[in-house]
Amino acid sequence: MILQASKLVAYIEGAKVLREVDLDIRAGETVALIGRNGAGKTSLLRGIMGTLPLAQGSLLYQGQSLAAREAHARAGLGIGFAPEERRLIGKFTVIENMMVPAWACKLSAQQIRERLDLIYSVAPELEQLNHRLGGLLSGGQQKMVALGRALMAGENLVLLDEPFQGLAPALALRYADSLKTLRARKPDLAVLITESNPKLLQPMADRIVTIERGEIISEESSQ
Repeated sequence: MILQASKLVAYIEGAKVLREVDLDIRAGETVALIGRNGAGKTSLLRGIMGTLPLAQGSLLYQGQSLAAREAHARAGLGIGFAPEERRLIGKFTVIENMMVPAWACKLSAQQIRERLDLIYSVAPELEQLNHRLGGLLSGGQQKMVALGRALMAGENLVLLDEPFQGLAPALALRYADSLKTLRARKPDLAVLITESNPKLLQPMADRIVTIERGEIISEESSQ
């Protein structure tokens, strides 16, 4: 098991945003986390990454507790995260934005080459945009860079928060194609994707988990 979350509880400004959430993710599995805005999707991803403190519950990554791991150290464990708002550094080029996790995690030259090879196979357009400044990219291009940055860190688990949000239909299809290529190129990678519309993720997800008001209310196979 890559990730085991049990009875997770979290608060934001006194309001309970996660209510005893249980979620397991296996290697090679793509899990779609579905819910309306404010349902708790982003809060769960932030709790996994350590940027939202957990008030209670157990969070295991490859059998080891993440409780004592600070947020900046979790990427070094092989967890990649692409937030909904992208959070690119505008004055950095595309390649520099994608290299931030490599520098932070002190990846070797061979690891960097291997992960760039994966990134460019999943999103070939990024290689062409390598030297363009992040702040000059379109929203769709920034989403792809955020995916590339997540893959630079995410050796075992990648968290994608609302990746289709704000994308035009053609760009959404392009992003979906990239995820299909990723699954084919790296079949052992575990992927957790959040989305408001289950129809977007049903073709690519192994399981669909629905969250409402901070609680998991249903879980089913997408097949």
